[in-house]
Amino acid sequence: MVTFRSLIVLATLMTALASCAYAQDTQPADPPKAKPNDKKTPEAEKDPAERFKWKVSEHEVTVAGERFAYTATAGYMPLMNDDGEPQAKMFFIAYTRNGIEDLGERPVMFCFNGGPGSSAIWLHLGAFGPRRVELTDKGEAVGPPYRLVENPRSILDTTDLVFIDPISTGFSHTEEKVNAGTYHTTQGDIRSIGQFVRRYLTYHDRWASPKLLAGESYGTTRAAGLANHLQQSRGIYVNGIVLVSAVMNFQTLRGATGNDLPYQLYLPTYTAVAHYHKQLPDELQERKLDQLLPEVERYAIDVYGPALMRGAALPKAQREALIDKLASLTGLDRQVIVDHKLRIPQHAFGMELLRAEQKNVGRFDARFVTDKDGAAGDPSYAVVHGGFTGAFNRYVREELGFKTDREYKVLARLNWDFGARNRYLDTATDLRRAMNANPKLKVYVAAGYYDLATPYFAAHYTVDHTFQLPAMRDRIAIGHYEAGHMMFTHTDSLTKLKGELKAFVEDAAKR
Repeated sequence: MVTFRSLIVLATLMTALASCAYAQDTQPADPPKAKPNDKKTPEAEKDPAERFKWKVSEHEVTVAGERFAYTATAGYMPLMNDDGEPQAKMFFIAYTRNGIEDLGERPVMFCFNGGPGSSAIWLHLGAFGPRRVELTDKGEAVGPPYRLVENPRSILDTTDLVFIDPISTGFSHTEEKVNAGTYHTTQGDIRSIGQFVRRYLTYHDRWASPKLLAGESYGTTRAAGLANHLQQSRGIYVNGIVLVSAVMNFQTLRGATGNDLPYQLYLPTYTAVAHYHKQLPDELQERKLDQLLPEVERYAIDVYGPALMRGAALPKAQREALIDKLASLTGLDRQVIVDHKLRIPQHAFGMELLRAEQKNVGRFDARFVTDKDGAAGDPSYAVVHGGFTGAFNRYVREELGFKTDREYKVLARLNWDFGARNRYLDTATDLRRAMNANPKLKVYVAAGYYDLATPYFAAHYTVDHTFQLPAMRDRIAIGHYEAGHMMFTHTDSLTKLKGELKAFVEDAAKR
């Protein structure tokens, strides 16, 4: 006997079966498997060069007497948020040597400059890349119109190269309605470069390759923090780091009430610059720089530093002796030292050293000078700015084929958040953590004697105070150059840098 309850159960069952059939009928069919050249390939499965519209071109170069072919790739790498939504486009130019059978044996080096706010143009077209801005042996761009020449001192013979422009520099930019300020912080910047590195390794099948980082100026701050970030957050362990004109601990640069350290660390650089311009007393001027500077370093540590610690309690006789000694070691007039209370700021030294000749010396490279009459900006930046800017814009469009009407921001002025409240930014401790976790990680520091932006003795101080364990300190090498902040613009220094880095990369890449 069919009851009312039975009818309800039967109706419910039939409705459920109909729903299942409808659901099965409306499921989309499996997409057809894409053929290698099928234009309907799903976007995620496309070759990245096609997917992201990278410009790929073939070239040749002669390095150290050897002619070889290489591939250049120029374009944007998209950066995503945690939900996979596009946030920014990071511009890069990569060079890979052709004919390498096993990419696992071929190193790849990720390079960036500093600022913060600088594009990667300086390391790219001044030091490491296969093409270089035409410069004089001293380091001045040959007059306009500017051009590129082959770089026989490139390190492309030893490692593949990836030059990265951080967000808001070069062609790199955020998507519409995305706040660029999120990338203009120490940690935000490091995270974005970390995402780039991971994606590059994936798209170019380079996870098995030895990996290196290379930064210049603030780029060394970035590289030190990035090494730890890559290891801790992404499991990417690097083999080596190149720090050009290093600044990892900003306490070594920014003198202020309560921080006399930079005045000590700048003193050997002041002596080197005065020696170059022949402003020292004869007994010091006649000595070789590499013999003179160690004595100045010891004086800065043993005498100058303790005297500054005494402050107003420094006895008058010691104060007068210190003033005389500083005048001798810096080439400055005695009154300048008195006016600055024994603490000579970098800008004051640059303006006062050649006052008798009515000239200012450069900050990035104190070998360069400009007349005080009508002087504007840093003369050592002026001699390269136009050459690098003009040559790059022609190169990227005509030789590499990357067409855009976007301005290439060589050096952008950014409102940067260093994230160091009530203290100085210090990423040297991050590098120490990375080296402690990765006992194979090695570091090379390149320092210019005539660099008034990041004095060489400050790099020594940071290394000696942060990396005190012998096993760690032995993995750090420091090279000195008789040039400035961008020592690679000086032909002899670039020749030396090439030799040092070739040996460093080959050693760091060993398993």
